[in-house]
Amino acid sequence: MTVSSAPGKVYLFGEHAVVYGEPAVPCAIERRARVTVERRDDDRVRVNADDLSLDGFTVAWGGEGDDAPELDVPTNLLEAAMGYIDGAVAQARDAADAPDAGLDITVESDIPLGAGLGSSAAVVVAGIDAATRELGAAIADEALAERAFQVEHEVQDGQASPADTFCSTMGGAVRVQGEDRRRIDDVGSLPFVVGYDGGAGDTGELVAGVRDLRDRHVFAADTVEAIGDLVREGETLLRGEDTPLDELGGLMNFNHGLLSALGVSARSLDSMVWAARESGAYGAKLTGAGGGGCIVALDDSEGSKTALDYTPGCEEAFRAELDTDGVRRES
Repeated sequence: MTVSSAPGKVYLFGEHAVVYGEPAVPCAIERRARVTVERRDDDRVRVNADDLSLDGFTVAWGGEGDDAPELDVPTNLLEAAMGYIDGAVAQARDAADAPDAGLDITVESDIPLGAGLGSSAAVVVAGIDAATRELGAAIADEALAERAFQVEHEVQDGQASPADTFCSTMGGAVRVQGEDRRRIDDVGSLPFVVGYDGGAGDTGELVAGVRDLRDRHVFAADTVEAIGDLVREGETLLRGEDTPLDELGGLMNFNHGLLSALGVSARSLDSMVWAARESGAYGAKLTGAGGGGCIVALDDSEGSKTALDYTPGCEEAFRAELDTDGVRRES
């Protein structure tokens, strides 16, 4: 039996623009997905995932005559989740040169699914790592991040960025721009507060919407480039000896405004952003694809957490420190 875990993430800056070659700075947070894998004696794959839908699910597939999993919950609840797990299994089998290996897989996660906190990336990273090691092979972190990205890229119909999977694999604060992916060293404390509205945006639809807007309007393309310029300024601040939280927060506020202009915010997200700002946060913005899900605030006081607890539409609020660990080999 082999166990790996990987962290979720928030975007300090740069979501959506990163799809077009601009830089982004995602940061790993101390909420994790954990995947346990045990090899079977046959070629079947059995998945228990209590945390990947409202009621969880158990799926088994493989073996003679099985063309698809037998599902015990509605298909639309499982298509995305099973796509990620199926892709992780395929990548692990390929890495270990064991195309017919059977596996029992258990997925546990304390990252809200589809909320913009990188739950799918964390599951895929941890899943590939645990399954590959269970099959007797080793995989370097850089190769793990690339394989995990290939899974997300396929499941999300080519709309995915490598930022989520790279951040989940490496941990800490990272900079991603095209093929240039690296950790940002010596980042100081980043006191995050996350607000979650209980919903989830459709990542593919939101990314496609930004693409359409960018293709039709020069000002939308300029907005995407402005986000990239903002990220570069924010990265410079992160690399300084003392992290100026007020300046970082100001850039977060600006970033949220630009994302709103691109049509990816939502009333619930805006309400949480303003609640955090008005309670004394240095800055706040949506994180992830948008359309619903989470916001992230920068606040070293209790103000924004308390305000979010009482904000209509905020289902959960929690503090989330920067997680300097990436994928963790637990057994």
